[in-house]
Amino acid sequence: MRLSVAGSTLLLAIATVIVLPSAKALTAAEVLDAATLANLEARAEHAQPNEQAFLFTELVHDYVEVAGKQVAAGEMDEATASLQRVQSYADRIHNGLGKSTKRVKNAEMLMHLATYKLTELMHVISTEDKALIQATLKQLDRLHDELLQQVFSH
Repeated sequence: MRLSVAGSTLLLAIATVIVLPSAKALTAAEVLDAATLANLEARAEHAQPNEQAFLFTELVHDYVEVAGKQVAAGEMDEATASLQRVQSYADRIHNGLGKSTKRVKNAEMLMHLATYKLTELMHVISTEDKALIQATLKQLDRLHDELLQQVFSH
């Protein structure tokens, strides 16, 4: 996944404007670093089954944020790794969705934000880099629909 030099400047400017402002804006104290993400991953792995969907949805949201920042910095290989993690966590959410009852509405709202940010990111990335984002977005859209169904069934 490589960006042209001419396109990378425009990409950086657009991605900074689109990806950074969000409903869950990150302050300096909330910057997503490796330790924070590792802690959240450990909590999600060891959480009760009824809490895992929300915790994995937090990870999906956070890694979409990270991927956006990586794209803005021109770090496409790192962004690819982040999006692959998003897909992995989405699979885990899907597989455990029937067991999860806590904070389903919160998980749905976070998933909505993640899909929105990923859609915006897809608009600023080069054509050759879109395949992974499109696949991830399709997976997250299906998962968002499943979360909505669970919210309305309770």
